[in-house]
Amino acid sequence: MEGPLLAWWLLLCAVAFVNPLLWFFSARRMERAELPASRRWILWLAAVYVAGCGFRSVFPMLDAARLCLHDNWISRVAVGRSIATIAELAFALQWALLFREGGTLATRLASRAIVPVIGAAEIASWSAVLTTNYLLHAVENSLWTIAAALGLAAFLSLRLQARGATARFLDAACAGALVYIGYMVIADVPMYLERWRAAGGVTVPLDEGLRTVLERCVVVREWSAWREDATWLTLYFTVCAWVSVALPHAPRLGGSGRAASTPPRSMPPRAPETSVPTALRTRRSAPRGRDRAASRAHARASRRGA
Repeated sequence: MEGPLLAWWLLLCAVAFVNPLLWFFSARRMERAELPASRRWILWLAAVYVAGCGFRSVFPMLDAARLCLHDNWISRVAVGRSIATIAELAFALQWALLFREGGTLATRLASRAIVPVIGAAEIASWSAVLTTNYLLHAVENSLWTIAAALGLAAFLSLRLQARGATARFLDAACAGALVYIGYMVIADVPMYLERWRAAGGVTVPLDEGLRTVLERCVVVREWSAWREDATWLTLYFTVCAWVSVALPHAPRLGGSGRAASTPPRSMPPRAPETSVPTALRTRRSAPRGRDRAASRAHARASRRGA
């Protein structure tokens, strides 16, 4: 294995080791935090994504080209692509659950649309892999760009009313979404369009594509074959995985960071004093002299009887 390629693969292996440790640290923090059930789901979906990234870091493959680094039974495009599909859908579900906390039209739209958009991207990806049609890979990554644009609109819809930690999170999220969209538009999608033009639109039949994805990949250990894809693969297995692990701890979007406008706690109303019946009040206010006279009369009657 060439020096640059070996260094890159060792970096990916290190990331595959570190990312699960970061997830366990995230899970430990969750144990001490009072968070809604949706954040627990986001945490476990992060575990799915981290596991998928870990496998693909140790066993990297270029699906459409049928290339891999290791000659073993597990290095098959069908295996790697299936794991990638599950991991990417889990990542999309994380964002959908997070956007459900927002109360704006944009967050509701993002929450409902992101998973179907990414589902369509996965269909395009599988079609590209089976037919080696790089135009479909461009479609796939364009759909990911649309999903990021939906997320950006959702973040912006919350930003004006956000305060404190929520505002800082939204600022970082907006910046990250803009960088991602810019990278996809400037570098990633054009890369696949250029490959499609270079191939002259030639594709393989579906049955042949299905047969080849089930076979072992072709082992290629020259850096030139991996260099162009190394950038997006590295970002995929590092930055995206770290975002996935951190997402359960994002500030709540529902309140936009504002102090809750709950009314002050009021004291329970005092029970009205029970009014004393008029007759009883009259008896209590009768002159005490009448009681004393009755007592003296009773005493005289007792002496006479004696």
